[in-house]
Amino acid sequence: MKYIVVALSVLVLSSCAVFAPKNKTKVEQKPALVLTNTIDSVSYAIGVNVGTAFKQQMLQFPGGDYDVTILAEAFSVALKGDTTLLSYDQANAFLDAYLSKIQEAETQKSKSEGETFLAENKKREGVVTLPSGLQYQIVKQGDGPKPKETDKVKVHYEGFLLNGKKFDSSLDRGEPISFPLNQVIQGWTEGLQLMPVGSKYTLYIPYQLAYGEQGAGQFIPPFATLIFEVELLGIE
Repeated sequence: MKYIVVALSVLVLSSCAVFAPKNKTKVEQKPALVLTNTIDSVSYAIGVNVGTAFKQQMLQFPGGDYDVTILAEAFSVALKGDTTLLSYDQANAFLDAYLSKIQEAETQKSKSEGETFLAENKKREGVVTLPSGLQYQIVKQGDGPKPKETDKVKVHYEGFLLNGKKFDSSLDRGEPISFPLNQVIQGWTEGLQLMPVGSKYTLYIPYQLAYGEQGAGQFIPPFATLIFEVELLGIE
């Protein structure tokens, strides 16, 4: 029943557009807004504040598509307390279903892209694929000792998504990091044990050896295959 209500609401919106009067030959222009008192200024300032913050938030909106005019109309009606085409509960139910569908599509896309990338990448000269699925390529081979899983190591690194977007970098921060090798993602634990100190490797890490089905933070999505440029500076 709730989906019928949504469909009818969309139909109402569409009808408003289709059956709008067509005999107007001149576009009506609203008079320029003038702030004449403190309440006007406060109201406008709130609008600027909320609108600017909302615009930034909507840059992260899954799917990325929405109609600003309809959004503003619904916001205005709801703010005034008038009757909206969708009730609050209906709007939330619709958004939950919509966002779940978008997220599922994006998740499957990320998973498929990772699998395709790794399948092609393993054919490249110099790329080694391990039984775990981890892939690596030697950029520079050092001559120091190799760390054990229980060691603490110092590294410089940069991390990238498959689209080339850099999501983290110790180089950009200007200082290396140190950590116990058994307290990081599995791809790092396995990959760095292959590296003599002084080496620099590129690690291609499938999602199972990275942040899995959940992803991490706002920059690493679920099922993300990750690429790391890692230089092993020392064992502490």
